[in-house]
Amino acid sequence: MAEPRGHHNLWGGQGSHLTDDTIPLRAASEDASEASPHSGHDVTEQSRCSHSVGSEAAPGNQGDQLPPTVPARGGSSLAKSSAVMATGTIVSRLTGFLRTLVMATAIGVGTLNDSYQVANVLPTMIYILVGGGALNAVFVPQLVRAMKNDDDGGTAYANRLLTLVTLALAGTTAACVLAAPLLVRTMSPDIASDPQRMAITVAFARYCLPTMFFMGVHVVLGQILNARGRFGAMMWTPVLNNIVIIATFGAFIWAFGGFTNSGISPATLTPAGTRLLGIGTLLGLAVQALAMLPYVRDAGVALRPRFDFRGHGLGKAMGLAKWTLLFVLANQIGMVVVTQLATKAGAAAERSGHTGSGFTAYNFAYQMWQMPQAIITVSVMTAVLPRISRAAQDGDIAAVRDDLSYGLRTSAVAIVPCAFAFLALGVPMAALLYAGSGTEGAQGIGYVLMAFGLGLIPYSAQYVILRGFYAYEDTRTPFYNTLVVALVNASASGLCFVLLPPRWAVAGMAASYGLAVTIGSAVAWRRLRTQLGGDLDGPRILRTYARLTSAAAPAALAAGGVAWALLEGLGTNALGSLAALLVGAAVLLSVFVGLARLLRIHEFGAMLAMVRGRLGR
Repeated sequence: MAEPRGHHNLWGGQGSHLTDDTIPLRAASEDASEASPHSGHDVTEQSRCSHSVGSEAAPGNQGDQLPPTVPARGGSSLAKSSAVMATGTIVSRLTGFLRTLVMATAIGVGTLNDSYQVANVLPTMIYILVGGGALNAVFVPQLVRAMKNDDDGGTAYANRLLTLVTLALAGTTAACVLAAPLLVRTMSPDIASDPQRMAITVAFARYCLPTMFFMGVHVVLGQILNARGRFGAMMWTPVLNNIVIIATFGAFIWAFGGFTNSGISPATLTPAGTRLLGIGTLLGLAVQALAMLPYVRDAGVALRPRFDFRGHGLGKAMGLAKWTLLFVLANQIGMVVVTQLATKAGAAAERSGHTGSGFTAYNFAYQMWQMPQAIITVSVMTAVLPRISRAAQDGDIAAVRDDLSYGLRTSAVAIVPCAFAFLALGVPMAALLYAGSGTEGAQGIGYVLMAFGLGLIPYSAQYVILRGFYAYEDTRTPFYNTLVVALVNASASGLCFVLLPPRWAVAGMAASYGLAVTIGSAVAWRRLRTQLGGDLDGPRILRTYARLTSAAAPAALAAGGVAWALLEGLGTNALGSLAALLVGAAVLLSVFVGLARLLRIHEFGAMLAMVRGRLGR
């Protein structure tokens, strides 16, 4: 969902929220040939160059040449904007990840953190449900059209939209704060059954729920800037949120001690501690949103309330958003099921002496797992999306097919080895990074990360495939696809909860998500292939994935064996985990690179050539 964190990284900056980067983002606007608005990580429109082979094409025969990586017209501007966005995304993700480490050090990864995570995920879910997805999918193109066609450069339309969003979210926020007990009970009946956990979670929720107001303000202000070609603020301001959260949990550690010493729990957390964490969380999103105002003023946009909503296209835009809203609803229902099951399994596992096996472990492992997709796949598609959009508008099916093929194959060069790395090295990775939460809790996150592992491949592929539908302004098909993913995920997660011991139930749910996106990717692939006339460059794509898997699987086997041997010999403490991770990563990288060269994977050679070129070698 997006980086929204969405898709301005709502999840990366708001809290330890589950994300779904397949939230539908409008891939194109026919009137936006120069403005390049983007919904989060997606640059939505730039002029498209002719479909010739670019300078970074892979070596090899004519059939394996790659499409160009940047448009010819406005290419330097796109490259600069992409660099700003990519850098901002990386820094935001890294500081967001550091935030989870400080959280784990402060309050552990057990039932107390589960309560915080449930409270913190509520505002994002509600925000997306009441219109966050529609803002990205429908209103951004309307902003761009207004900027190009209206006499005032779209200022009045922007003010109407900001006023409408502010009023809607203010009312929704007030209602949700009052309904916090009901919302918590819906998210986790298990938490509701424990009076102490319920009281803490509701208290957290009443601080966290107002953040949805600031999410909406941040998105609208960011899209106003993006429509004017100013991308940096939206990508970088979430870093401020992360810094505030890090400082908040750091202050908690200073006041109450780290979790390994305090052993803090819902029964021992004081009202002062609850207020500190709750106010800090709210302050983070407020700072993120308000930091946008100087940039908007600098862009020459005068913000003022406007209530003349009728007759200016807002109603029509809402009508276009219906499939996006259904898409989001299906996605959130699946997430509610997983949240309910994971919190219940985590509490049962903790009662039997196994911490780090609940919703927090699922959430933290998910954040680590989806980072390669959020950075690598999104970066690749940032340059490709404008070309896909223009080709779709021109009716050039061959160009759409070639660009989607390029996106799938190029991102796979890094995604496939990363997926196998999580499978092989998930335990030492988590044991090192989350050592502050205690050895067993950190290992629990590692097992969940291993279970997520290979699902990264179809997860990344699904992101690329769905962009093909958005290029044709088709949001109905992605909705049906997401419904399939949500149903499979919820059903398989329920089976894991019933059949597996509580300690392993959440790991099973992580694997279930991988199964769900695999099925979802296959369904989306077949539908898109039909839409593109039965040809989606399948043989070449499958050949690339098969070769990459043939190189990554032995590398992961060797790395995993070395890592487990070191953990057995040195222990699962921070030092042993560090040694296992470093040596295991070196083995995996060496074996993978050697086999990739031996198998003559053209896309891998092109990537190495590009990296050498950027380094001046």
